[in-house]
Amino acid sequence: MKTITATNYHFPGQKSFYKGKVRDVYGINDDMLVMIVSDRVSAFDVVLPRGIPYKGQVLNQTAAHFMKATADIVPNWIVATPHPMVSVGKLCQPFKVEMVIRGYLSGHAAREYAAGKRELSGVKMPEGMRENDGFREPIITPTTKADVGHDEDISRDDILKLGLVEKTHYEQLEHYTRMLFKRGTEMAAKQGLILVDTKYEFGLHDGKIYLIDEVHTPDSSRYFYKEGYEERQKKGETQKQLSKEFLRQWLIENGFQGKPGQKIPAMDDAIIEAVSKRYIELYEHITGLKFIASTDMADPEKSIEESVLKFLGEHTMA
Repeated sequence: MKTITATNYHFPGQKSFYKGKVRDVYGINDDMLVMIVSDRVSAFDVVLPRGIPYKGQVLNQTAAHFMKATADIVPNWIVATPHPMVSVGKLCQPFKVEMVIRGYLSGHAAREYAAGKRELSGVKMPEGMRENDGFREPIITPTTKADVGHDEDISRDDILKLGLVEKTHYEQLEHYTRMLFKRGTEMAAKQGLILVDTKYEFGLHDGKIYLIDEVHTPDSSRYFYKEGYEERQKKGETQKQLSKEFLRQWLIENGFQGKPGQKIPAMDDAIIEAVSKRYIELYEHITGLKFIASTDMADPEKSIEESVLKFLGEHTMA
């Protein structure tokens, strides 16, 4: 089955092109973005050599689902999804911080806590917590947006002191972050899930704040299964996660953690198919919707190009 791991389009009015780990982004006429979510998959900050069938569709449609479900809280950049792997919307000037919000002591926060730290991005964490315990209320732990290398934790005070975001805008970002996380938590609960932590990115368009990038996808968020959470926590057992953690575990078992000198293990057709099935399961479990596979997998490049050209020919950005 064909996958999209690279794109090389030349759309009318195209002014820029940016290739991320997973997304290819085309700037059109300084007011519009065409975002193609490829089938590339990354782990340990490394893009793996083979694409995953339907992964781009899963991520794009998950993000579109949650963008629509949260549009009453904050406007978002998406105007349309003319193809299952494509979103088109407003070109926004991104804020130079990512708004990370955590309901539980997991991931990076748990590692910092285990190292003896009791403060993250300027936010105090209580004594006596165990990994995956819930915070009394969710904490916002922003990070910088690094052009090269890893994002770094940064406090609210430092964001304002360095002028990365002006105070009125930052207060609005915090408000939106809490409201989005509350909505995401409620939606996850209906699916028998716990939204553990996530990140949001925002930008400005004509002086107005918009939610950009993705929201509540398995690449940007961590989910636990609600059933059995309390029992596992009491016993000190590992929580059952709904995320791409299964792929990281397979890589670790095959001797790869992104460290210097390590070689990416060969991914045969069986593991590629297994990862594809897991992403489809993630989509269905997180959204509660049945996954409908795109029917144009024989020539997806042509289908994407035709869909985008048709949209651009029919629309101009307001």
